[in-house]
Amino acid sequence: MGAKPDIIKAIVLIFAVGLVISGFTSIEFSEKASTAQAGLGPVTLQSVEDRLNR
Repeated sequence: MGAKPDIIKAIVLIFAVGLVISGFTSIEFSEKASTAQAGLGPVTLQSVEDRLNR
């Protein structure tokens, strides 16, 4: 029975490391997505306005 707490600690540690890695990945992805959206925003709005003006 002495090994079960060690296994639980290992599982919790692996889960925590996974959360940290996914957090850093989501931060990097959101920064890249916001810069990409900033570049495409005016182009998309312009094409929508052209359709409305016709």
